[in-house]
Amino acid sequence: MQLLDGTSCSQEIRQEIAEQVKTITKNGDRPPHLAAVLVGSDGASQNYVAWKVKDCEEVGFASTTIRMNESTTEDELLAKIDELNTDENIDGFIVQLPLPAHIDENKIILAIDAKKDVDGFCPENIGNLCLGLPTFISATPNGIMELLRRYNIETKGKNCVVLGRSNIVGTPMAILMSRNTNPGNATVTLAHSRTENLTELCASADILIVAIGKTEFVTAEMVKEGAVVIDVGQTRVTDASKKSGFRNVGDVDFDNVKEKCSFISYTNGGVGPMTRASLLQNTLKAHQRR
Repeated sequence: MQLLDGTSCSQEIRQEIAEQVKTITKNGDRPPHLAAVLVGSDGASQNYVAWKVKDCEEVGFASTTIRMNESTTEDELLAKIDELNTDENIDGFIVQLPLPAHIDENKIILAIDAKKDVDGFCPENIGNLCLGLPTFISATPNGIMELLRRYNIETKGKNCVVLGRSNIVGTPMAILMSRNTNPGNATVTLAHSRTENLTELCASADILIVAIGKTEFVTAEMVKEGAVVIDVGQTRVTDASKKSGFRNVGDVDFDNVKEKCSFISYTNGGVGPMTRASLLQNTLKAHQRR
């Protein structure tokens, strides 16, 4: 069993981006600029945005964090998005999800200019992904593809099961794995909690990508000997034995599954760092496309 180390891979990517930023600024251009809009005080969202700011500093990007109150109206948020869409000094921006319940997330995503949608969530970017056209690929699926690439994991002709059908992870992941690329060219099944014979289906997968949002949902009996298992899930659960009072748990029962795998990612230091690195890659691409 080999652990898929997203922490070290993401560090390599940040170093590569930092070198490109040095060239950009040496040639007299401004560095790429990423903005993040944070509405409310969700702890996980605040931590994630703080990591993004740190990542930007490391690679030489400019970054802006826009904090808005929990009571911010939908119209106020839309006005801020319109402002960011037209700001020539900002290459890309994200609106951190989840949003407060009174704000329609779909309406917010639709309002973001596709040329600045570095999260890759808007319909134009999803449509380009489906057609194999240049686009901003959602950060988590793109990060997983990069992880497969850097570990030289063979995907051509392999049976791949993507467990979870969200627009952010599962659906774009299935598209990417089936495309005529490397990695890619897999035979893909997009499964979910209502799929029949789910245990048997997962156990047939050479590559199992899990983003179902249920802690330790995938057990050892659902994993084929020698499979590649990538766990996207991350749920914070109470743990009195930890100094922090909690621990992060994935969608895969890691301790009981790992010995069956050729490669497996861990909840901490697996997909998460790759997602953040992919956001930087998309921001650099937005800057280059200006």
